[in-house]
Amino acid sequence: MIAACRPFSVVATSVLLLAVWTASAGAGQATSSTTPGPAIATQDEREAFLTSARIVRSESASKGVTNTVRVTLSDGTITHDASVQTIDDARQKFEGPKGIEFNFKDSWRFNVAAYKIDRLLGLGMIPATVDRLYNGKRGSFTWWVDDVLMDEEERQRRQQRAPNAADWDQQMWTMRLFDQLIANVDRNMGNLLIDQGWNMWLIDHSRAFRLNGTPRSQGTLSRVERSLLDRLRQLDRDIVRRAAGPYLTGEEISAMLKRRDRIVALFEKGSPTLFFDRQPRCC
Repeated sequence: MIAACRPFSVVATSVLLLAVWTASAGAGQATSSTTPGPAIATQDEREAFLTSARIVRSESASKGVTNTVRVTLSDGTITHDASVQTIDDARQKFEGPKGIEFNFKDSWRFNVAAYKIDRLLGLGMIPATVDRLYNGKRGSFTWWVDDVLMDEEERQRRQQRAPNAADWDQQMWTMRLFDQLIANVDRNMGNLLIDQGWNMWLIDHSRAFRLNGTPRSQGTLSRVERSLLDRLRQLDRDIVRRAAGPYLTGEEISAMLKRRDRIVALFEKGSPTLFFDRQPRCC
């Protein structure tokens, strides 16, 4: 699953409450003035913190269309931020910039489900996410990404290349495969964050898990990590239901597994040059 790595920066409550929040980098994500403090190093620890820590401050995030809120959480020792979404919109017909979509859903539940699937596959590309009440409504609380360098929109605007082009390409191939697996129809440059180590972080999956059984953009499936393909083969309904059942309907799980079958079949009949091996990424 997710490998151990350097901890995120966290701060004592008194320090953070004096810090100045800075401009966002990505949909509902930003850097903040922090100093080193106690570490929350694992995803399990972050989940526990997000679930139980007290909200001490909140404000609207500066990007995104899902009314994302940035909150500061503290358990008395550790203080860290989270992004919160409570959107839960379902429509028979939705007309947006990309055209008309039937059986439209935009839900915080998909943020949690995407994180659960990320963990099943051992990707470590989605920050820890839990469901929790916020102002009387259930929503997703996502660990605020530390040390954000820029988002993909800014990287492209600067025409800046990653220091390790091969590693960047591998992350891109994995992101595209994951988006086809979960039928994410809203991957944009603002919800792909890049940290100081040039790790890619994927946020905001509230418009995923559509009911199409075939990947919509199969042409984006260029290459695959060998071990990831093995883990995809191992997914079954019971495994997915145990991990993400509270957040996905049976129909949504079935559609995802059909897409999985198509993705696996595509690579199994392809050339050995489609496969690559990669060291576990930092979490």
